[in-house]
This record gives sequence, C-alpha cells and structure tokens, in this order.
Amino acid sequence: MLRTILLFSPVFVSLFWAITLMGNQKLQSAPRTFLSWFMILPLICFFTHFLYFAPLHSIYIYFDYPYQFAGSLVLPFYYIYFRLLTVDERFSFKAHARYLVIPAGLATIYCVAASFTPRLEYRTWLFDEKAFPDSPYIQFLTIMRYILRIQYLILVVLTVTGNFLLIRKYGNKAEQFYSDINDGKFNNAKRLNYSIIIICVASFLAVAVGRGLLMPKDTIIYSVWSISTVMLYIIGYMGYKQKPINPTFEPKLIEVSQKESDMSLTGAQKKILQNLLILFDEKKIYLDNQLNIMDIVQAVGTNRTYISSIINHQYNQNFCTFVNNYRLEELKHTLQDNPDYTNDMLAESCGFGSVISLKRAVTSKHGLTMGDWKKQILN
Repeated sequence: MLRTILLFSPVFVSLFWAITLMGNQKLQSAPRTFLSWFMILPLICFFTHFLYFAPLHSIYIYFDYPYQFAGSLVLPFYYIYFRLLTVDERFSFKAHARYLVIPAGLATIYCVAASFTPRLEYRTWLFDEKAFPDSPYIQFLTIMRYILRIQYLILVVLTVTGNFLLIRKYGNKAEQFYSDINDGKFNNAKRLNYSIIIICVASFLAVAVGRGLLMPKDTIIYSVWSISTVMLYIIGYMGYKQKPINPTFEPKLIEVSQKESDMSLTGAQKKILQNLLILFDEKKIYLDNQLNIMDIVQAVGTNRTYISSIINHQYNQNFCTFVNNYRLEELKHTLQDNPDYTNDMLAESCGFGSVISLKRAVTSKHGLTMGDWKKQILN
C-alpha cells in the first residue's frame, strides 16, 4: 500500500499544480502559466512509472510514446521557464523552438522505430531489455534508448548551467516576481534551480540503475519518489507565490512626444486613462503593496492589454515602472516630512512590499544607493 501511495504521489502533486497554477486569472503571468504547462510533463513521466511499477503493463504499453516525449522535453521546458522569469516576455514556438527541436526529434525517431517494430517484440522488450537480441528492430530501439539516456544527462548539465547563468546575470528580474512577499538575494530563483537539480540527480540514478533492477527494491523507490514529490511541490509552490506586477514585461517602448501621445488616444482610451489617473492621483491605489495589474483592470473595467498599451504609449513606461514612480514620489515626500523614518517604515508607508523592493526601485530610477539618495533628498 505504501509503495503504491509513494509511486502515485508525484503524479498527484504535478496534477494539483497544473490545475492550481491556472486557476486564478488575476494572478496569471507568463512564467506562472508556462509552469502549469510544465507540470504536465512530470505528470506524464511519473504516471508512466507508476504503471510500470504497479505493475499495470497492459496499460503501460500505451504510454511509452508520450513518456519518451515528456522525458525528453521536461528539462528544456524548465529552462524556458527560467527564461520567462528573467529575459523573455512570453513563450512562443518561434523563439523557443531551438531548445525543443533536438529532444523532440530524438523522441520522434524512437517512436517511429517502435511503431515499425513487430508488436510482440516491442511489448516484450519494454519489460525485458534482453529479449530478442538478434532483432534489428530491437537493436535499433536499444541504441535509441541509450541515446535518450545520454541526452537526458546532457540536458541536465545544460539546463542547470543555463539557469545559473541566467540567475547570475538577470537574477534581480527573477527575484522581483517575489518582491511583494519574500525578498532575497536571488534566493527564490536559486531554490528553483536547486530543486530541479535534486530531481534530475535522483531520476538519473534511477534510470542508470534501470527499471528492471528497481522493481524489487522498495527502499530505492521510496527514496527517489519521495524526493521527487517534495521537489515538485516546492517548484509548484514557488510558482504559486509569484506576483504578476514585478516585473511586468511589456512590448518595446516607443518614444513619442506628449502631443503625439494625446492625439493617438481614442475617446475610450482617454476615458480609461482618466479613470486610471483617478485611481493613482486621488485614491493612491499604489500604496497597496499587494497591487497588481489585474486589480487595475477590475477597477477600471477594461483588460490587461489595454491598460499596458495605454501606459506604454502615454508615458513610455511599463506598468511596473509606472507604479513604482508613484511610490517613489510618495517616498520622497514621506522622507522629507519624516526624516527619522527607518527604511522599513518608509517601505510600508509608500506601498513597497519590502525594503529590498524599495532599494531596487530607488537604484533603478536614480542610479543611487538608498543611503546616498536619502542624503540627496534631505540636503
């Protein structure tokens, strides 16, 4: 009974996060949405493992094809997820196909070869790698299986290394997705990468040992599947914690004059802009440190794209910068009126989620440390 529960636990966790991360449209962002898609891949992999070890071999044979694709694409998908956290605006096949084409191509070759293999040979070989050693079809499938395993190891190295390079160069952007909750020196982004490292190492050791040898070894299964379940839960939870406001990636900003900007707005857009300014100038909605763009969408009664494009065109800013500029102006006046306020008090009273969020905004806007900027304002 315990064996069955442990075998199914990563399946349940993956399914849970695939659904949960798509559930709240207010909190949606490109990385969060993509992570929900990513969770489908470990779901397929671990469900296929469950069928093998249950054992439910009569059902397993129908999942070998999707398993090969899911196993080949899970690491490239995770790397793309990191790119969405750091440098890419959104997922697109045109931009990200280069990370998927080789793994998908090798999985396709395997599946095509398997489809041409006599059914009896293929089904027997799935559960006994030594079966039909003289069959050219089985020999080719055996070679492909080793190639896919080597590819997995290579992808582990490339994904982990690529993620660390992204963290080193753009970790500040990734961390801003958590800036309203729990700031740190890239701790959240690093934690995500460490989680996938642990899963990869555990999975690779299991693959290296081989399913046939794992079948009777409950201790190894308990360890690998427990570790994978915990790490998948952490990855999903970290995605669940993300906020859509920081950073908000927008289309490339276009420099326009104020006159041209005013002339380009339609009557409906001017009305939206007027309502937006009422929220910020009069109601000071930016003082809410949990504010995100969907709150504005609901208050104004339009959609996210409209809000983003109007701010972009009218102020040559994205939503994140627009909000932080209001908070920085509030910070300036608050500091002048209360020079004895600590950074914690300033952050709380001006709408920043934390002191680190406040310091980031000051440095990004003025190119100064918080201490130097305070001296400049007070002098």
